[in-house]
Amino acid sequence: MSRPGSESTDARSLATGLRSLGDPSITYPLSPPLTAGCPETSTDAVQYPLEVAYDYDAVDPGLFAVGGPAGDGGRLPSGLDRWAPLLPPLAPIGLGEGDTPLLSAVDVADAIGLDTDLVCKDESQNPTWSQKDRLARCVVSAAVREGARGVVASSTGNHGAAVAAFAARAGIEAVVVTSPETPAAVKRFVDAYGATVLAVPDAALRRETVDRLADEGFHPVSTRTPVHTGHPYGPEGYKTIAYELHRDLGRVPATVAVPTCYAELLYGVWKGFRELDRLGVADGTPRMLACEPAARGPLREALATDEPVASVPDDPTEAYSIAATTSSVRGRRAVSESGGAAIGFSEADLASAEERLAHRGTWQESAGAGAVAGLARAVADGRASELGLDEGPVVAICTSSGFKNGEGRAKRVPRTGERGAKRAADGEGRAKRVPRTGERGAKRPASGEGRAQREPRTGERGAKRPASGEADASASGDGSVVPVVDPDWESVAAALAAAGHLDRE
Repeated sequence: MSRPGSESTDARSLATGLRSLGDPSITYPLSPPLTAGCPETSTDAVQYPLEVAYDYDAVDPGLFAVGGPAGDGGRLPSGLDRWAPLLPPLAPIGLGEGDTPLLSAVDVADAIGLDTDLVCKDESQNPTWSQKDRLARCVVSAAVREGARGVVASSTGNHGAAVAAFAARAGIEAVVVTSPETPAAVKRFVDAYGATVLAVPDAALRRETVDRLADEGFHPVSTRTPVHTGHPYGPEGYKTIAYELHRDLGRVPATVAVPTCYAELLYGVWKGFRELDRLGVADGTPRMLACEPAARGPLREALATDEPVASVPDDPTEAYSIAATTSSVRGRRAVSESGGAAIGFSEADLASAEERLAHRGTWQESAGAGAVAGLARAVADGRASELGLDEGPVVAICTSSGFKNGEGRAKRVPRTGERGAKRAADGEGRAKRVPRTGERGAKRPASGEGRAQREPRTGERGAKRPASGEADASASGDGSVVPVVDPDWESVAAALAAAGHLDRE
């Protein structure tokens, strides 16, 4: 039986090549994808990303019709496969990504003072519980198409988990280089898919690791430049959020609020709406609202100083997965072209947004609640009319499951109202839960910690894994995560060699 990624990639794609965001007249072939930005327009100060171009004249008018065009055997494709003509070539490695629910959030709108319809696009319903699955399907498909031995990514969590899952589906290797500060639960999550997880303490060394593994036949699927450029295929997957929003709402929303780090999601959704407008499917485009932690906010700084990109100090924030210190070209482009804005939400705004969403059935990680936090801040600052928030409907992109917070917030925002008062009254008694009894209760402690002692991997990679420092990994509580103690390439190379990804002989 062939592995899922071994068949040819999707021939339905109308992608024609790559073009520079620094100068759209500069183009490159679609394959191999250039993964370090545009070599002609990039400078030491600003690196410009590439994006995928398409033959829009060849798009089937039925693509956006109700039901859409039938696939092989008369069946309607679902998820990202539904939109294959307007995506880079997709390998048959789908995990059910896309088609996430659009949930009414009337109570949340009332709570933050938003006088219009608010809906939440719940991306935590994707296979690895975040929006990154849309990106991962596209970039891992590129690796399959190029015949790469595996993929390598630098990630603090969601990106790494998604890439690891799709690499596993494709039957290729995956190395995820992360930060020691990434929550242990997230590292274990990535490791569960069979990826090698390296905890590297230095950002520059993480980029160097990606570059070095690219020379070893791994396809790089995260940024390789100081100013984020990323993989050119990645944001294309996010366009499908715009397609789904227009389909499910039956119109273009007034504003789309997006938790923003390096703005791949923001730009991808914006590009999707631009395409709908260009193809005559939609009438107009929404404003894009980039929602950043006020503790960081590099995009806000770039807009305020009228610079292509900007950098800010790395002040602490709970929203670790969108805690960028340098903005990107994509973010500025999306906000400026859409007539939108960048909003900085406080940590209190974020905690309240998490609580409000969770109490209405949508548990999001801290960053995942960033869109609602940004909307709340915009209303509190009196900017609702300026940003079109009273023109409705408004969409908040909720990006990722609350599981990604790891241990969660140490100090929870107290509940309000009757339930909150009652909870406070008996909360001390609840602090120590009554343990389960019987057979299930007895077994629970052994498995509840997320299987701290994993069953060993088998095969060649499994045999090599113990050499990478099982004792250290066990001591850290991070499962099979490989800690890199010394911030130098020799330490990283030794860990990669022990895991079977690098031949040092």
